[in-house]
Amino acid sequence: MALVSVDEVRAARELLHDVIVETPLLHSRVLSEMLGGPVLLKCENLQRTGSFKARGAYVRIARLTEDERARGVVAASAGNHAQGVALAASLLGCKATVFMPEGAPLPKVAATRSYGAEVLFPGPSVDECLIAAREYADRQGAVLVHPFDHPDVIAGQGTIGLEILEKCPDVRTIVTPVGGGGLAAGIAVAAAGAPHAGGGVPIVGVQAKRAAAFPPSLAAGHPVHIRPGPTMADGIAVGSPGELTYALVSELVDTVVTVTEESISQALLLCLERAKQVVEPAGAAAVAALLEHAHAFEPPVVAVLSGGNIDPLLLSKVLRHGLAGAGRYLVVRCRLADRPGALVILLRELAELGVNVLDVMHERVAARLHMEEAEVLLQLETRGPDHCDEVLGRLRSKGYTLELS
Repeated sequence: MALVSVDEVRAARELLHDVIVETPLLHSRVLSEMLGGPVLLKCENLQRTGSFKARGAYVRIARLTEDERARGVVAASAGNHAQGVALAASLLGCKATVFMPEGAPLPKVAATRSYGAEVLFPGPSVDECLIAAREYADRQGAVLVHPFDHPDVIAGQGTIGLEILEKCPDVRTIVTPVGGGGLAAGIAVAAAGAPHAGGGVPIVGVQAKRAAAFPPSLAAGHPVHIRPGPTMADGIAVGSPGELTYALVSELVDTVVTVTEESISQALLLCLERAKQVVEPAGAAAVAALLEHAHAFEPPVVAVLSGGNIDPLLLSKVLRHGLAGAGRYLVVRCRLADRPGALVILLRELAELGVNVLDVMHERVAARLHMEEAEVLLQLETRGPDHCDEVLGRLRSKGYTLELS
């Protein structure tokens, strides 16, 4: 299988003209101060369908023959690729069938259907969806649109790299989320083929630590299959690199780092609170890398926000996780005397400390409690780590027994 050239990326850009949005590069003051030089965010969360996936999907389907498009296309996806394929197929007059896992976020399912695709649910995992999609392609003669491991898809994603280099010609590091590797491979092709003072622009890929197939693959010298663990960054939780994406990433991407769930949640919070950008956990992975590995990047840095399709319920949960990681959300169990007015006294202490009480669960009868004890589970909003320490210290000094949850 031939590798992808920068000329193919340029041709893909011509094909995508008037189809996709040339997303903005936004300066981040807080990240720039942290890294000691300019940091810009490439906002693919503002792309059509809410992620970069529309680029590669459109290029792939547009380059099919009329006969192939007449037979329809099929894809397997947890959400973003599904929407990209559905949109591209609708624009090109092609029937799309998408296999999604049971339990896929309802907003992503609804969006995929809204573009005209038929959505089927063969099982709980993306792997089962991919098997079902291949069987459907064999049975119906439809063309399988792979989410990352195809030259046309990689070329389409690589158009992001061309836009970055045009708008920020002095960029010294590009940081991008990595799942199967199509986005990183495409950007790396674009960066390697573009003239740049001092040689190519270093590309850094980012994976969730619990679902990182590239580091062991790069160490082994070939794609290695892993079983991804549970991660909020489901959009980049891929069990194995593709053959083509592995070849390009191993040759052109400088390094692939991993980030923790805590860093991802804090990055999502930073994007929302400071950059005013709604992103999904996978889309915030590049920013998570800047928070966790700040010393590893030479500015000017461009971090790719790869997608913004997040379920509102998950957003609420992740934001609380991020607030907890930033020391601004505290969950604590507190033992107090089981007598009238005891809870009022506790809440008065918290009010004097400037704590915002989000929720209180009061329990008076439990096997773990003495007859004269009660327990409250408190969800508190604080101003940061120092404030948390002040709150805990004050309560302990007043004789309360505390247990952090």
